[in-house]
Amino acid sequence: MRHRRLASKLGRTSSHRRAMYRNLVTSLLEHERIETTDGKAKELRRLAERMITLGKRGTLHARRRALRVVRSKDVTAKLFGDLAERYRERPGGYTRIVKSRRRVGDAAPLSLVELVEAQQAPVPRPSGGGRGRKRKTSPKPEEKAEKAAPRRRRARAEAAEAEKAGGRGGRRRAGAAKASEEAPAKTRKGGGARKTSGRKTSGRKGSS
Repeated sequence: MRHRRLASKLGRTSSHRRAMYRNLVTSLLEHERIETTDGKAKELRRLAERMITLGKRGTLHARRRALRVVRSKDVTAKLFGDLAERYRERPGGYTRIVKSRRRVGDAAPLSLVELVEAQQAPVPRPSGGGRGRKRKTSPKPEEKAEKAAPRRRRARAEAAEAEKAGGRGGRRRAGAAKASEEAPAKTRKGGGARKTSGRKTSGRKGSS
């Protein structure tokens, strides 16, 4: 029976499981957000919240207990400094688990374990003096008007000439006449006189 067995073994020996938990807690406290499987995430949350509670106590005994789990002294200093001040007024619930995706390969369900009220790093923006591609800017209305002015004047002049040539359809007829003049002369298929050779051929019928 599984009486008083709250934790999962995760298919590992006790030494392997203990080392894995120490690595996960250290990475979570350092980066404040990691991705792992659902089973590991649930066990990691219990241990990580216990470490943050030790950091809020701030005593020498609590620091020594935290150093038995956390592998890095820099992360321990962050735990007893920044994280302890951040969660000073929070009674509990320092982490959250968010379902993420299925892992490619074995389809294991993954989850994101992150600290609540985590400080989001600012997204760096590309500077204007770099070697990257320049962004295309839309032209201003004044520039559009300047570019469109010659075309408008040309269209008005053509419309005036078309009206002088013959009313509403003069422009169309003038364009058709110009296209017919510029186009090369095409002969119809089979048209024109046939060329005959110089020698005469006598018909077979009636020849003696």
